[in-house]
Amino acid sequence: MENRRTYHGSCHCGAVKFRISSPEISSGVRCNCSICQRKGALMTPYIYSPAELVIEAGTEQLSVYQFGTGVAKHYFCKVCGIYPFHQTLRKAGYYRVNVGCIDGLEPLTMPVEVFDGRSL
Repeated sequence: MENRRTYHGSCHCGAVKFRISSPEISSGVRCNCSICQRKGALMTPYIYSPAELVIEAGTEQLSVYQFGTGVAKHYFCKVCGIYPFHQTLRKAGYYRVNVGCIDGLEPLTMPVEVFDGRSL
């Protein structure tokens, strides 16, 4: 079993707060699908179960955007508009997290993998 740690994060205004149990996050993933390309966020390389991503505050401040098949759910803070996480298309009900919303991480210095979501 890999070493896990708890990361804390939030949207920009702090209305939405969450924590994840994760292996060390030292890189990120960018997707080239239509929504990910436009939002430009660096996502965690790991996919988290609902037990691993816990929303600690602000559930009522989250809005969801769905398109296409409606399987993926992209969550945004209603107050500041920041995207903290989404439920994935490839593993329904599981999450990827916006690295820029995780306390203490610097997404601009991380190695990046590109995922070809456009071709799905």
